[in-house]
Amino acid sequence: MAAASKTRVVLIRSGLVLDRRGGALPKLALPFRLYAGGRVGSGQQYWSWIHREDWTRMVRWAIDTVAVKGPLNATAPTPVTNASFTKALARQLHRPAIAPAPAFAMRMLLGEMADALILNGQRVIPARATMNGFEFRYPDIASALGEIFRD
Repeated sequence: MAAASKTRVVLIRSGLVLDRRGGALPKLALPFRLYAGGRVGSGQQYWSWIHREDWTRMVRWAIDTVAVKGPLNATAPTPVTNASFTKALARQLHRPAIAPAPAFAMRMLLGEMADALILNGQRVIPARATMNGFEFRYPDIASALGEIFRD
């Protein structure tokens, strides 16, 4: 077992990774592009997210930072509620956020990812990363989505 030896073990626990071309974001953006986007359920569930570039930088940083070991939350320092995420996404796409998305529709679009990432929220903070000096390029949802949808 690696943890019992002299090998340092880091376990990356990832939030919703935001990228324009992959993962859940293109599927989440589709209803907004069709003027049919809105919050999921009550909108009060937290979404812990991270910009793809920060995720990649954090993994590289964890490899290079000897002080980091054990679980590491790869999430931005500012998780948002689904309602806040929805408003920010609608603003970036210049669309309204008026049509709530039912849970069954999210399951059809995202499959098993829907429950884990969209319908059941967790407010996860990257405490170990920030305590050890990791600096985010996109610490808030507005800056992350702004960069992703920049033309």
